[in-house]
Amino acid sequence: MTAATAEPTPVEALSYTDASRELDGIVQFFEQREVDVDVLVARLERATALIDELDRRLRHTRTQVEELV
Repeated sequence: MTAATAEPTPVEALSYTDASRELDGIVQFFEQREVDVDVLVARLERATALIDELDRRLRHTRTQVEELV
């Protein structure tokens, strides 16, 4: 995310590594504390978007590799 009060960076604009790190941070956030329901929903939505984007990139890369082989 760009800042606490700013909108997060769109997942499509993140590098794979940055998206993966952000997802790891969200998982750690959930594991370390009780979470307010409003925060929970927002973090889960962000985590879902990150997972979808990471999956899309992996599938795209797999397709490219299969075409090269």
